[in-house]
Amino acid sequence: MSDDRTSSRPESALDDSFERYLQDKGKGRGGDGGNYRRNAARELERFAEWAAGDRGTDDWTGFVPEDADREPNFDDLDERVFREYARHLSGDRGLKQNTVQTYYRYISAWCGWCVNEGYLEAHYAQRASAMAPLPEDDGRKPGDQQAWTSEQRHALTRHVDEQARNAIETYTTLPKDTDLIDKQRARYAALKADRDRALVFVLAYTAVRVGELLRDPNDPRRRGVRWEDLSLDDGSMDVYRKKQQWDAASLPDPVISPLRSYRQLMDPPTERWPVFPTFDQRSLAGLVQDELADQGERPEEITERRGEYARDLLLTLDEDIRPPSITTDGARSILQRLSDDAEIEINHPKHDYLAPHGGRRGMGEVLVRAFGYTVAARYLDNSEEMVRERYSHIEAGELGDVATEALESVDNIGPN
Repeated sequence: MSDDRTSSRPESALDDSFERYLQDKGKGRGGDGGNYRRNAARELERFAEWAAGDRGTDDWTGFVPEDADREPNFDDLDERVFREYARHLSGDRGLKQNTVQTYYRYISAWCGWCVNEGYLEAHYAQRASAMAPLPEDDGRKPGDQQAWTSEQRHALTRHVDEQARNAIETYTTLPKDTDLIDKQRARYAALKADRDRALVFVLAYTAVRVGELLRDPNDPRRRGVRWEDLSLDDGSMDVYRKKQQWDAASLPDPVISPLRSYRQLMDPPTERWPVFPTFDQRSLAGLVQDELADQGERPEEITERRGEYARDLLLTLDEDIRPPSITTDGARSILQRLSDDAEIEINHPKHDYLAPHGGRRGMGEVLVRAFGYTVAARYLDNSEEMVRERYSHIEAGELGDVATEALESVDNIGPN
């Protein structure tokens, strides 16, 4: 099932699906990379061992009938099996509630994939009776809790800064006799690295919601910020806020230099160009073909025109064919790639990468600790009441320090 598996357990029919599932969920060529794949592979191996009777209590022999001399297969799976596994995870093993929920989600996700692929008839793992033994929700929302730590923020920004600097240097120091297509390839690589750097810095330091920054396909008002929305001299950016109105967001100093560099390299044809255009080749190819066809060019002329460029993005810049902004899902994919490339240590029950909202929440942590809830609320475009609720752990810690100081004071002046 996985390259690092050390178990001597015989292969089962379930294992055949594990590898296909992990390839679908993995990253990189062949789907053999990514934190999610590694974590899911580990939990699927544990599930397979438990199913075969190799994990759990001494009297657990697995769920294959005792008179059947074989390994588990899909015909054995039903909601009763997943209920037993939920009970196994919830047993007295010292696992936290969120950890149990996370481990079960890996198995449940595989079960859902098996339904889509035709291995199973129903998503047994999601049935209420199957999930009943899982610990009750403790009220926390893991997906809303991730906050980039200072170490993570610095690691990611250092990584994208280094990548952009290297790509730009490679492009700007090419020999004069470099082939035109090779120059275009180098420029494209520099543009992509510079875009990634600008995006990461904006998400890391502005606390702007990703839905306010990029395109939402389901909301035409959220078309992604354009260069006309930015004022780098004033350090501000107009965004369409969650409260359904345009408002100015701050661009702090760390963001200005990456945006200036990126704008200079891109040299957008007009101010109406998106700051973060899609680089998806399929989308750009269709856009270019449609636009040039509308201008009256024949198919063979379009093919010849596109052949003059290493990438369609460069043609759109020359011809002022304005591409759409990347979507919020696109930003998540970019951050997944960058988190993996930077090899950032991430320990979170839901996200195996630095998610966009984690940048906003991490900046909120910094502001609350440095300037208090009122200033943080203004910067985050939230009510002070909501900020106090979401960052209540900071106040609790500060009150703990006050209590400690009070106890020490009493102990020092009290009777011996």
